[in-house]
Amino acid sequence: MSELEWLDATALADLVRRGEVTPSELVEDAIARIEARNPSLNAVIIPLFEKARAAAAGTLPDGPFRGVPFLLKDCVAHSAGDPYHCGMQVLKDAGYVAPTDTELVRRYRAAGFVIVGKTNLPELASSPTTEPLAYGATHNPWDPDRSPGGSSGGAGAAVAAGMVAVAHGNDMGGSIRIPASACGLVGLKPTRARNSLGPHFGEYWGPTTHEHVLTRSVRDTAAVLDATAGPAPGDPYSAPAPARPFLEEVGADPGRLRIGFRVRRTGAADDVHPDCVAAVLAALPVLESLGHVVEPVDLPALDDPAFGAALGGMFGPFMARDLDRWSAALGRTISPSELEPWNAQMVEFGRSVTAPQYVEALERANDYSRGLARFWTGDADSPGYDLLVTPQLGTPPPRLGELAPTCDLADLGAAMGTFTPFTTPFNLTGQPAISLPLHWNEDGLPIGVQLVAAYGRDDLLLRVAAQLEQAMPWAGRHPPALTG
Repeated sequence: MSELEWLDATALADLVRRGEVTPSELVEDAIARIEARNPSLNAVIIPLFEKARAAAAGTLPDGPFRGVPFLLKDCVAHSAGDPYHCGMQVLKDAGYVAPTDTELVRRYRAAGFVIVGKTNLPELASSPTTEPLAYGATHNPWDPDRSPGGSSGGAGAAVAAGMVAVAHGNDMGGSIRIPASACGLVGLKPTRARNSLGPHFGEYWGPTTHEHVLTRSVRDTAAVLDATAGPAPGDPYSAPAPARPFLEEVGADPGRLRIGFRVRRTGAADDVHPDCVAAVLAALPVLESLGHVVEPVDLPALDDPAFGAALGGMFGPFMARDLDRWSAALGRTISPSELEPWNAQMVEFGRSVTAPQYVEALERANDYSRGLARFWTGDADSPGYDLLVTPQLGTPPPRLGELAPTCDLADLGAAMGTFTPFTTPFNLTGQPAISLPLHWNEDGLPIGVQLVAAYGRDDLLLRVAAQLEQAMPWAGRHPPALTG
């Protein structure tokens, strides 16, 4: 459409600083692409075009992304005076509007971003696909018959389709990394509490929620983190402070690292699709050529039964609490029957979990995290590893309908687990993990590779991600239907 369409946010902001384009021109350009492409993709569900035009024409903060169009996922981080529905039909029917900005949205605005709309997600952000009954399915720009992943699937589809250069997402069980892999983007789940959940939450869904963005470039991922990271007043804890700006890690020498890789779960011979295995195996010689030591690892701690025990006692109560919170907000009791079947089942189960059982689940999560962390910290017999490399997903992007909320509940949980075998462990541990678009299969579908660093080492992750971006560049790859 225009020469601006595939520039990253850093490049767009630089054009504004140099006076070569105005914020209003950037916003109009983004609106035109959304209007042209969104009808076939259903990524943006709440346009905020007139607000965006007014903001761009006014006095924007002189932040690092002044004038750059931005999309906000319709979940957790909300904006004052705008519809806020979390994929729920009941909130959509009620016309619920968020009364305030969250701390993260305040920081996005301070960075100069202009919010042009809100993106689609599964109901209550509870699925690895974006097919809510309330708003309908979002389509993957690389193949409209396939899912863009979830729960930040609308954000992933919008960035991959060139609507905007960067969009907000959050990650409770893989929800940034899953759509990053499925849509051919960079998706960093930062260290736990790197970005604040204030002012309403210290934790959300226990220790599992991480906020950040989906981007096309490692430098955008780093620069946005510089603009938003850090504790807010009253946060119960925060991530270790970085030694220097994250953007300075892009291009910095990581040194010679010890990297372990794993492509399957313990004892499994065929639990990961060959395309996803091939993506990892293609990246390994590149890492070796960069001077790193790369070796296979067993890592049985990743499959410790404490993982399943923790999830089983945590996510049902999380969702039951969500329903109670929204009931209070609407001033009436919302019945589980008003939710999609999978979520209704989770809520009912959550209400059967006792308080001691929930605390036990948190303890199991802590046990699991400590055991897995030894891979990085080492012990008397091993110095530990610097990074772990895994497939990001267990399969290529599935066809729409395969994980939909209308599927048979008896099969849906197992299907979700097959799709996302390597995501949620690092929500429990709080470690930084990033999905990089390093591979495309024979069907032209993007296949992400996951890199995981030790707790607090977002800096190291960004250094290696930047090395791979230079060695295996993806900036020129876009959905074929959008490049004609």
